[in-house]
Amino acid sequence: MKVLAAMSGGVDSAVAAARAVEAGHDVVGVHLALSRMPGTLRTGSRGCCTIEDSRDAWRACDILGIPYYVWDFSERFKEDVVDDFVAEYAAGRTPNPCMRCNERIKFAALLEKALALGFDAVCTGHYAKVITDADGNPELHRAADWAKDQSYVLGVLTHEQLKHAMFPLADTPSKAEVRAEAERRGLSVANKPDSHDICFIPDGDTRGWLEERIEMTEGEIVDPTGETLGTHPGANAFTVGQRKGLKLGRPAADGKPRFVLEIRPKENKVIVGPEKLLEIDQMRGIKVSWAGLPIHEVETGETFECTAQVRAHGDPVPATAWMESGEEGRSELVVRLKDPMRGVAPGQTVVIYQGTRVLGQATIDSARSLQWDPAAVS
Repeated sequence: MKVLAAMSGGVDSAVAAARAVEAGHDVVGVHLALSRMPGTLRTGSRGCCTIEDSRDAWRACDILGIPYYVWDFSERFKEDVVDDFVAEYAAGRTPNPCMRCNERIKFAALLEKALALGFDAVCTGHYAKVITDADGNPELHRAADWAKDQSYVLGVLTHEQLKHAMFPLADTPSKAEVRAEAERRGLSVANKPDSHDICFIPDGDTRGWLEERIEMTEGEIVDPTGETLGTHPGANAFTVGQRKGLKLGRPAADGKPRFVLEIRPKENKVIVGPEKLLEIDQMRGIKVSWAGLPIHEVETGETFECTAQVRAHGDPVPATAWMESGEEGRSELVVRLKDPMRGVAPGQTVVIYQGTRVLGQATIDSARSLQWDPAAVS
């Protein structure tokens, strides 16, 4: 096949491209320039898609003997990922920018351009697996190494996108093996640290970054009964589950810490309470998509058993799910957890599985605990 290898500048994408070449495919490497800031440099393991990364990607392609290009996706990245991130926080939600990047940049904009140029598939260094069923339809599954599994952030991929996705690291038992292979192949990125944190906030100070972009107005911090406990500098600077930075000045009656339970930007209120109220029993999701063809129960409107995951490396929780018609007739995914899950916030993504198979995902619109009624706060 004619394969476009997305080269991030890291060890995973370099080895994935090497394996695609070794398998006999006609491979071309491309690095996505997602920022126009010429001075952007990686700091240790913080950040990605920097000048340093583009140079590392070029070196890897040179060693592999494949063509190398840099494509400027900075404008679309700003609109679809960065601006979306700011807008979601301004609305009191907690978004996952890596999920949006995979959805709108790496497997929408990139794949769209690749197919237009005659490529058959896009190859990446993600740890996930595409399996074809008996009828030739693709299914997305977890990788062999669950510790590195990245199927969660790929849960946004559609049936058509999966048909053109290639993940050569799918069956690799460990990251150590990938690094050892990179060393054997003479790739200079063999010992390069993995990137973490949000790539466009490389210093890790999300709150400070947001304060420069969202107008912060002082408001009330209240408890689950509506009693005012103190004030905050701006509701948008908080996230559900947060403990530090509340600065209430007085302890709870039981002496235990308080946590952020809910953020209401329209009312400019932050609701705090005991840790036990972070335990969520049910989620309702919008912007639902299916990774491959939907299962039979989705088509018929029946309930089905699954596991639910709300973080890239979070533990999957047993659940029952079904589709419902929500506000304005939109389709919504309801997930009822069999074991409560902590720290779930609107704006996060819930990905549902059956065994190792990714069924689909939704953006969490609301998450509730059966132990308290949010309507009590007025």
